[in-house]
Amino acid sequence: MKSSRIVAPNEPLSISEFDTPKPEGDQVLLKVNSVGVCHSDLHLWEGGYDLGDGKFMKVTDRGVKYPVTPGHEIVGTVEDIGSDVSGIMRGDQVLVFPWIGCGECPACKVGNENLCDTPKSMGVFQDGGYSDYALIPSFKYLAKLDGVNPDAATSLACSGLTAYTAIKKANQNSPEFLVIVGAGGLGLMGVQIAKSITNAKIICADLDDEKLNTAKEMGADFVINSKDPQTAEKIMSICNDKGADSVVDFVNNPPTAKLDFAILRKRGNLVLVGLFGGSFELSLVTIPLKSITIQGAYTGNYADMVELLTLARKGILNPIISKRYTLNEANTALEDLKARKIIGRAVINP
Repeated sequence: MKSSRIVAPNEPLSISEFDTPKPEGDQVLLKVNSVGVCHSDLHLWEGGYDLGDGKFMKVTDRGVKYPVTPGHEIVGTVEDIGSDVSGIMRGDQVLVFPWIGCGECPACKVGNENLCDTPKSMGVFQDGGYSDYALIPSFKYLAKLDGVNPDAATSLACSGLTAYTAIKKANQNSPEFLVIVGAGGLGLMGVQIAKSITNAKIICADLDDEKLNTAKEMGADFVINSKDPQTAEKIMSICNDKGADSVVDFVNNPPTAKLDFAILRKRGNLVLVGLFGGSFELSLVTIPLKSITIQGAYTGNYADMVELLTLARKGILNPIISKRYTLNEANTALEDLKARKIIGRAVINP
């Protein structure tokens, strides 16, 4: 088997050859059809996350070990199965739930492996899908596509799953006005999901007019280019000068966080998703005075992924795949993502 691996932070990915593994027990071997190119792959390649004030959190401090094969948004065809596998057959086309946990912590015991204390996520803590074959630890992490487009399905394992979880949290207070900050792959998925599962008027803010036009096509009721110095005032005006009931920030850096708090109404609900990082000064007294809720959203669980697949089969979700790369072009894919040349999502087809 051939894999494109991160050998060290900020160094070019390297193609490596390995013996194709033989699945045992409840393991499943997939022939990888498509793997998503995600910002999390970019952070893994860069070695960590910007915490602001010159601070940097290394992924190695979280347990990542190099070299590692990235790629956690995996769709493949079942090539071989272990002796204890049930419900999955050779030839099945499946989506992988990559957020594998320890199985023992409180989160894992209630089915939230994505929030495990000691995660074993594929493409992060163990080898993932930038490869022509992938060994899945257990058949229980697989969901059959049953007609969903393979390239589009990749995003449902991470970006779609993250967006779905975030929008569900944003919908907890039944918002009349929901602001989505960022119209990249995550944000555009968020617009579609919000249009489907909420009754809110959707306002989307981004720096790029082309992305905003796409957001409008996906169901946003209002779009605003946040380069406009009057962005906050315009959003407030749309929200009857009371502010947004919920804000979902798919960027989450200092400028967008400042906007979030400026437009959030009393009793508002702020969901922070993006990992762009940084820090900014916050007036703490405004949080109790406005009785606002601030929460993070980090992927979702297996059941959420199955729900997303159902929405995709109904045609409610339409993940935009704008670029496709070969395994040998993995470096180009990550460079294009870093340079913001990708609208929607990109995939690698090994």
